[in-house]
Amino acid sequence: MIKISIVTITYNASAVLRRTLDSVKNQTYQYIEHLIVDGASTDDTVEIAIDYKEESDSVSASHDVVISSEPDKGLYDAMNKGLQRATGDYVCFLNAGDFLPSSATIETIVQMAKCELKSEGTLPAVLYGDTDIVDNGGTFIGHRRLRPPKNLSWRSFQQGMLVCHQAFYARLDIAQTIPYDLKYRYSADVDWCIRIMKEAERRQLMISNVGCVIANYTKEGQTTIHHRASLKERYNIMCCHYGKITTMLMHIWFAVRSVVKK
Repeated sequence: MIKISIVTITYNASAVLRRTLDSVKNQTYQYIEHLIVDGASTDDTVEIAIDYKEESDSVSASHDVVISSEPDKGLYDAMNKGLQRATGDYVCFLNAGDFLPSSATIETIVQMAKCELKSEGTLPAVLYGDTDIVDNGGTFIGHRRLRPPKNLSWRSFQQGMLVCHQAFYARLDIAQTIPYDLKYRYSADVDWCIRIMKEAERRQLMISNVGCVIANYTKEGQTTIHHRASLKERYNIMCCHYGKITTMLMHIWFAVRSVVKK
């Protein structure tokens, strides 16, 4: 039995939270742990989460919902709390407003993990897939511009964050040894994914493409709101992992490519 831990970070998210919770509750796969880490919301967020827990408890004994609400030091501090409280085989972060695209999404991800376990003798370090973008009302906008490659490694992110954070399922035994770096306010997820994949390479573990859309991402997130600060952080993260010269050359190429496309 493979258990999936889904962590949802919330703060005054009552307007968008329900679609996130419903997408998890409606999963056909039963062995799911859903941790809702709230930052002491002042709206109805916690009440919505409690109602959701009661609904889930009445439907499935193997679908666990765990709620906490307390002040935190920001998004990535809350993610670290969720990471350390998780007990599954894999962990994924599905924040308020984001949602799973179908009731069979987790079943599909787990089946890929089982296939790799059967063929390789061990679970992949990472399972990843495609992402669709939705607006703040949950309406489909389009496919994410950056698409995941067939074969992913930590070097792949030289070309940008090719896999959305919400479509990145990391093995928990690896993830819990690699907390989010709180010196980054908007792009610690980029750094975290790279470090997870570096550890996968060090351990000679598979990184497996599920081959379908496994996350719907709400465009109006913190990275979108703080776009310039996020880009600066991402540049520094790339310099850290790939070197200053390589990063500078890649950004020159990004600029040229965007002009050519216009």
